[in-house]
Amino acid sequence: MDDFSDILAPEAVLHDLAASSKKALFQTLAGLAAKQRGLDARHIGERLGERERLGSTGFGGGVAIPHGKIERLPHVVGLFAKLAQPVEFAAIDGLPVDLVFLLLSPPDAGVDHLKALARVSRRLRDRAFVAKLRGAGSADALYALFAGGETRSAA
Repeated sequence: MDDFSDILAPEAVLHDLAASSKKALFQTLAGLAAKQRGLDARHIGERLGERERLGSTGFGGGVAIPHGKIERLPHVVGLFAKLAQPVEFAAIDGLPVDLVFLLLSPPDAGVDHLKALARVSRRLRDRAFVAKLRGAGSADALYALFAGGETRSAA
């Protein structure tokens, strides 16, 4: 359960990503995801915006899990970013966000999408894990944490 390599590739982990706002962050993440997956960045950005209008995906503690359903994706994929500076996110606790796990799923991936969302959410509610993410000094170190390179502390 610790290993996220099924949805998160090493090149989909970003360290010290600069973004001036939530909108700019979504545009950057959408562009990166589109480039890596051969998809339309504007379409991804629109889906993220639509989902965000339903309610903030910032669930507290400086963490957000924006997500959306995207046509032409073969399976659930993720992209993780540790931001250089926190951005205002209208999160449930009002705190700005500095850790973002973007989750994209095919339109028909109902159960797989929910399972992936639950896995990511569970992991990012683990304060010890989040502290390790914030302390990681590179994209490789961040990926190693998600890929199970470090053992998880007791839940």
